[in-house]
Amino acid sequence: MHNFLSLADVTDLDALIQAGLNAKASPFADQHLGKNKTIGLLFFNSSLRTRLSTQKAAQNLGLNVMMMNVGQDSWGLEMEEGVLMNGDKAEHIREAAAVMGRYCNILGIRAFADLKDRATDYREQVMHQFARYAQVPIVNLESATRHPLQSLADCITIEEAKTVARPKVVLTWLPHFKPLPQAVANSFSEWMNARANAGHVEFVITHPEGYDLAPEFKGNARVTHNRAEAFAGADFIYGKNWSSYTHYGQVLTQDSTWAVTMDDMAETNNGKFMHCLPVRRNLKVSDAVLDSPQSLVIEQAANREWSAQAVLREILKNPR
Repeated sequence: MHNFLSLADVTDLDALIQAGLNAKASPFADQHLGKNKTIGLLFFNSSLRTRLSTQKAAQNLGLNVMMMNVGQDSWGLEMEEGVLMNGDKAEHIREAAAVMGRYCNILGIRAFADLKDRATDYREQVMHQFARYAQVPIVNLESATRHPLQSLADCITIEEAKTVARPKVVLTWLPHFKPLPQAVANSFSEWMNARANAGHVEFVITHPEGYDLAPEFKGNARVTHNRAEAFAGADFIYGKNWSSYTHYGQVLTQDSTWAVTMDDMAETNNGKFMHCLPVRRNLKVSDAVLDSPQSLVIEQAANREWSAQAVLREILKNPR
C-alpha cells in the first residue's frame, strides 16, 4: 500500500481487518517500523477522534508526529492550478506539499466537503493535489466524499461484536437541522458493499426520500424508505445523518421519527447501535440507546486507533 485514500487502495480487506485486531492485541509489536520516521497530520477541519487516534497509532509504531491546523497554524493554501494568487491564499499547494514531503515520510490529510458544488467536492481536489505534489504516502483522515479510517474501524467493530456468521447490517439516516457531508455514509456503504459481496454481511440502507447516496457508493445495497422493514431482524444499526446528494447539500426534512429509540432497537435481533461520533443526543438518537448495553459507540471510537495503526503499518512495511 502506498496511499490510503479509499477502499480501492486496499488489496486484502480481510487481512487489513485482522491487522487491526492484531494491533489491538499487541500495540507495540511493530515499533521498529516507524523508528526515525515522521508523520505529518494536517487538519483543514476540526477533529477529536481522528486527531488523537491517528497520533496514538503513529506513536505505537514508533513514528514521530507533527500536527498542523491548516490556515490557522500555516498560510492558507491555494489548490487550483494556473490562478492569479491575489486573494486570501498565500501559498500554493505545489510548494507547500513538496516541502511537507521533505519533512515527513507520511502525510495524513483531513479536508471536508464545502457542500456548495457537488462536482467540486466529488473530485477530491485536496487529496489528489497532496498525492500529486508531496511525493510521500497520503492517508485520508476524512475527505469530501469518504472517511476510510472510520470505515475500517467499523469493520473491525462488527467483526468483534457479531454473533452470527453473516450479520444484517443497516445504515439508517438520522435527522439533523443543518447539512452534513455524505462522507461517512458513502464510505461505510462502500466498505459494507465489499463485505456483502464477499458474503460476510447482509447490507441494507434506509433513509427518507431524496437522500439516496451517489450510485458508486450505494452499490448493490438494498435500499428502502421503510425503516421498520430495514430494522426487522437487524444485528447492527449504524446511524448517521447526511445531506441530500441529488439536491446537493440541502436538508430536505428534519423528521424526528427517524431518530433511533429503544422502541426501534426492540425490532432488531438484539442489535447493536453504532455511530461514528460526535452525536447530538436526543436529536439523532435517544440517551437510552446510547447508554444501553446495545451501544457500541465507545468501542467503535476506540477501534479508530487500531484501524489507523493497521493502515500505517501497511504503508511502513511496503515503502516505495
